[in-house]
Amino acid sequence: MRGKGKCVVVFSGGPDSSTVAYWAKDQGYEVFAMTCKYGQIATKEVECATRIATKLGVSLKLIDLSSLKGIFSGVTSLVDANIPLTSSFSGPIIVPFRNAIFLSTAVAYAVAIGAMRIFYGAQGSDAQFYPDCRKEFYESFQSAARLGTGQDLVIEAPFSQMSKSALVKLGSQLGVPFGLTWSCYLNGQKHCGKCESCTNRKKAFAEAGLKDPAEYVE
Repeated sequence: MRGKGKCVVVFSGGPDSSTVAYWAKDQGYEVFAMTCKYGQIATKEVECATRIATKLGVSLKLIDLSSLKGIFSGVTSLVDANIPLTSSFSGPIIVPFRNAIFLSTAVAYAVAIGAMRIFYGAQGSDAQFYPDCRKEFYESFQSAARLGTGQDLVIEAPFSQMSKSALVKLGSQLGVPFGLTWSCYLNGQKHCGKCESCTNRKKAFAEAGLKDPAEYVE
C-alpha cells in the first residue's frame, strides 16, 4: 500500500486506541504514537502502550503531564483514590477536558514532526457520556488547531460512529494484541473486573462474540 504520510495517534494502551494505531498502520500511515502521564492511578496503561507500540513497530512518545494530578485530585476517581469507582457511568469518572489536553499536545507533536493527521480512539459507545468523544468536539478542535498553527491539520476519531463491540471486532481482524491492552482504572496485576471501564470491556467482547484475553480479579 502506498504510504499516506505521518500521523500521530493519541495512544493509551487500551483496546480502542490500540485498534486505531493498528488501523492507521494498515491504512499506510507512518504512525507516531503518543501517550500521556496525567496523574492517573492506572500507570500500567503506559507500560502496556509501550509494549504494544514495540510490537506494532512504531515510535512512542511519552509525555509527562503528571502535574495535572494537582488539578484532577478531588475531581475524578481516575486520579484520586479517595473518590469511589463505580461499575457504571458516573460524573467522577470524567477527567475534565482530558482529550482536549491530549489533542493539544498531539497538535504540537504533529507540527514538530511534519504530520498532518491526528487520530484518537473515541468511539460511539462513549459519545453519549463524554463530550470530548463527540464528532462535534473534534471537528471544532480541528478548526482551532488550524487557526493556531496555520496548517491544514486533520483531527479525527475514525470510529466515533462505531460501537465498542464493533471496534473490538475490527481490532481482532487487524491483529490487535488485546491481551497486552489495559482497560482498568486501577493498577493491579489483573483487571479489577468491576470498574466502569472493565464492565464496558467485558460487554464489548461478549457482544462481539470474542474471548476477552484480559485477566480479571472478578
